[in-house]
Amino acid sequence: MKRILVTGGTTFVSKYVADYFVNAGYEVYVLNRNTKPQVQGVKLIEADRHNLRGILKAMSFDAVADITAYNAADICDLIEELGPFGQYIMISSSAVYPEYGDQPFLEESKKSVNKYWGAYGTNKIEAENVLLEKVSDAYILRPPYLYGPMNNVYREAFVFDCALADRKFYLPKDGSMKLQFFHVKDLCRLMEVIIREKPEEHIMNVGNTEAISIKEWVTKCYECFGKTPYFVNVYDDIEQRNYFSFYNYEYFLDVSRQSKIYPETISLEDGIKESAEWYLEHKLEVNKKPYFEYIDSNLVQI
Repeated sequence: MKRILVTGGTTFVSKYVADYFVNAGYEVYVLNRNTKPQVQGVKLIEADRHNLRGILKAMSFDAVADITAYNAADICDLIEELGPFGQYIMISSSAVYPEYGDQPFLEESKKSVNKYWGAYGTNKIEAENVLLEKVSDAYILRPPYLYGPMNNVYREAFVFDCALADRKFYLPKDGSMKLQFFHVKDLCRLMEVIIREKPEEHIMNVGNTEAISIKEWVTKCYECFGKTPYFVNVYDDIEQRNYFSFYNYEYFLDVSRQSKIYPETISLEDGIKESAEWYLEHKLEVNKKPYFEYIDSNLVQI
């Protein structure tokens, strides 16, 4: 039985990762402060990653899945406290690429501040850099928008709520802006491939090979409930994050490296259906934003 350390383990990606590897037969240790319910079957290491007091020194892991590294200090403080370990896999972000860069983004593309993501992206760059300094054979995965069960971010769940309430959907402009997604289960399966096969490439963009327009994406979300959206196009100069769950920013990652070792991903239709089924049972676990209030106060006249 392989032993894996998962940082976090109680919210969306890290929670899903912990649950996935428990069900895959791994001995799963989670490192968190125990402020939220734990996934069944994990072994809790209750601590702050910045104040570990030597508790990891005598432990060994076949893999470290660092889901919650957001800056250089997160990386440094954990690595200095680790005992022996095999693969170190850090989940980074596509936010490391500046919005003005040539697309599709390659792993070698320039990394710099992205005006939409700001410090989140630049902090991820610093985390990546210090990780490669300290662990030369670490793996870094850069996903686009992650989705799937356990997602506590109000993205697809917002559209589900619109569909369930039979609301009109206020769509930015003509709805042609495209988004790229990656199911959290695909992320876990890819990590298993890395642990098992130790691929040559250590930095990978990850995601579905195809992007989808926001109009198509909303339509697929409505279809989970047997409904068709009635669209109202919003062409006014309004910040779309006030009424829609994504920035007005279209980008695309080249995922050729991923495709060489993990070519088949979950279809967006199946992934969204899985998300909808989870949401119906876990509505209170999503951090909702006041999109409806803004729409009803500012857009209903359109």
